Amino acid sequence: MLQLDTKEIPIRPDLSAMLRDTGVVAVLRARHAREYAPVIDALQQGGVLSIELTLSTPGVFDVLPLLRDRFGAGVEIGVGTVTTATDAETALDLGAAYIVTPTTQPEVIAACVQRDVPIFAGGLTPTELHASWKLGATAVKIFPASTVGPAYVPQLRGPFPDIQVVPSGGVDIEDVPAWIKAGALAVSLGGPLLGDAFDGGDLGQLTDRARRLRALVDEARAAA
Repeated sequence: MLQLDTKEIPIRPDLSAMLRDTGVVAVLRARHAREYAPVIDALQQGGVLSIELTLSTPGVFDVLPLLRDRFGAGVEIGVGTVTTATDAETALDLGAAYIVTPTTQPEVIAACVQRDVPIFAGGLTPTELHASWKLGATAVKIFPASTVGPAYVPQLRGPFPDIQVVPSGGVDIEDVPAWIKAGALAVSLGGPLLGDAFDGGDLGQLTDRARRLRALVDEARAAA
């Protein structure tokens, strides 16, 4: 006999007001996390205020409390590339504003839902994305987004009309309006936004790119 799943969906941690307003997550990868501060400062000046520190960069857990003290409420700093519940708990204990995963990780989602911290759970297929959504993810991260494109969002919402998505991976600045108009909650950018910022590049140009990105998001939202 077919058994229906009647288990209630967990209470979903809310998106922060900051990310809801700005619509952009900057994904930071560097040789070491000690390089992050001036880049975050340049992004903040350009209006990009949600910062993801990836665990593929050494020193993130050591530097996270220092960055939180330095920037205070001016930016929100989350931790990404989280693949284990242990790393999720460590990040949360250190004050991460949100958690991002590259893959569907039920134990990471559960840790964040239990502590009411936003969780953006990565996946690509409808099965993966719906599984994360059903477990209580704040939004699902379409990754790598460049493999499917913005048209994937309305296709995904055919069977899952309420699902909230954030594209990440291969999203260029000029792609952003199409993603927002397709219904993305926010966009997540690394290299196309950061450019050569961690290789001696002009941080003023990074600020300019951040301002342009914010303007594109605002214009696309107004036109949607």
